[in-house]
Amino acid sequence: MGTLIGLGTGIGVALMVWARIEPVRPPRRPVRESRLARMLAAAGITRLTPRRLLTLCLALGAVAAVVALGLTGVPTIGIIAGLTAAASPIVVIQGRVARRMREHAELWPDAVDNLASAIRAGMSLPESLMQLGERGPENLRPAFARFAHDYRASGRFDDSLDLLKARLADPVGDRVIEALRIASEVGGGDVGRMLRSLSAFLRDDLRTRGELESRQSWTINGARLAVAAPWLVLMAMSMQRDVVGRFASADGALVLGGGAVACVVAYRLMLRIGRLPVEPRILA
Repeated sequence: MGTLIGLGTGIGVALMVWARIEPVRPPRRPVRESRLARMLAAAGITRLTPRRLLTLCLALGAVAAVVALGLTGVPTIGIIAGLTAAASPIVVIQGRVARRMREHAELWPDAVDNLASAIRAGMSLPESLMQLGERGPENLRPAFARFAHDYRASGRFDDSLDLLKARLADPVGDRVIEALRIASEVGGGDVGRMLRSLSAFLRDDLRTRGELESRQSWTINGARLAVAAPWLVLMAMSMQRDVVGRFASADGALVLGGGAVACVVAYRLMLRIGRLPVEPRILA
């Protein structure tokens, strides 16, 4: 009996000493994705990493700067051309993000109706999502087909939902996925009703947003033309070395630099004022 007491006391002392020497470390927080990574995910681009995107921007900027400097002989024009070319991939990807969000906004009401019908028909939550890979809207089928593959391979519903959420990168998809996640964990008999209400809300929001976009499109296009017009004139002037050479002086560089800054600020301000509210992502 004394041996057991001594052994237990020794083990307890050893555990206390070990806890003092090796304190318990808090779990690491998950690393948040960079802004470029989130933008690439929202655009549906999987083969391009943020590092490769930055490399592409630098390469385009360097080539454009060298070409513009060789054609005009004005360093300021070369710098402006290089900065414009370097920013062009980001602008193209941002346009693709907006276009993809618009396309998904038009498809989600039908997808949510299909999902609600499957749940009302007695399908389980994984089955209702898997069938969207075959019967859902055309542009959303690949993501749900990958979900079906992930779920069949692992059998883990939560992990498959996380992968689906990362592929969609869509605020509406986040709401649907989180609602299904909660329903799978705690149960819920009102999931079908919630999805039908969400579908009606999405259709109303899509109709209202379409009217606003159609009214503001002519204003945005006019602002883009106003920003691009002076640089198109400068591009035409670049064919005449004696004319464009006047910008090689300090005063010419000041004029070009001030004009570039004014165009960028005015264009960004126009986009800021005319931007429609974007629904934030949930738990992304």
